[in-house]
Amino acid sequence: MNLLSAPWQRLDSVATLSTTREGGASKAPFSNMNLGLHVGDNKRHVLKNRTLLNSHLPNPAVWLNQTHSAEVVVVDEQFDFSILQDGDALFTTLINQPIAIMTADCLPILMTSSNGGEVAAIHGGWRGLEQGIIKNTLSYFKTNNENIYAWLGPAIGPTKFEVGIDVFDLFKAHSVLFTQAFQLQQNQKYLADIYLIARIQLQILGVKNISGGEYCTASQKELFFSYRRDGQTGRMASLIWRK
Repeated sequence: MNLLSAPWQRLDSVATLSTTREGGASKAPFSNMNLGLHVGDNKRHVLKNRTLLNSHLPNPAVWLNQTHSAEVVVVDEQFDFSILQDGDALFTTLINQPIAIMTADCLPILMTSSNGGEVAAIHGGWRGLEQGIIKNTLSYFKTNNENIYAWLGPAIGPTKFEVGIDVFDLFKAHSVLFTQAFQLQQNQKYLADIYLIARIQLQILGVKNISGGEYCTASQKELFFSYRRDGQTGRMASLIWRK
């Protein structure tokens, strides 16, 4: 099992991990460490993969039914762990409770307060980013935004993410700053830099401690699943929890 993590320094009270496709029991086209139950994979294989993931966690993770929205789900003492809730971000202050989001090109964003008391995980598809999922998630933090750490996990890179002018126009309507994240091609479509879009949004909101953004799920086939590249494929997971 090949696991990635946020490079945060002096945050011993917070743990993070992001899975790759390496390891696990799933067969092609979901080889090997597919964690998504909704993609057509053998359920027994996925549950075996999740059991393997759980061996690295203090408790089983909370998952979401992700819908490309800007909805944030709070995991607190009253949270019903028996229900799979709709949403695209999780926030918690509970100790030893991992929260997880799945991706296969969309941008996973893990966030923590500088004191490690509050953590969040965001599924950052372009729709959720445009609708304000980062701002919505930050609204649950009591810590000031300048004291938030954000890690941008593995997502599709800026040379592989082609979008239409409709997506460009939506972000440009928010701010002209976003035009730098789009490159017009000869076919009149744009290459979008989802990492830069998220960085701009975080910076506008006052978040200064931003890391990550060095991977490309579509290009690094041996390491990552990619929906844009393969269509039918598995899902990675990015998780964060308070120790």
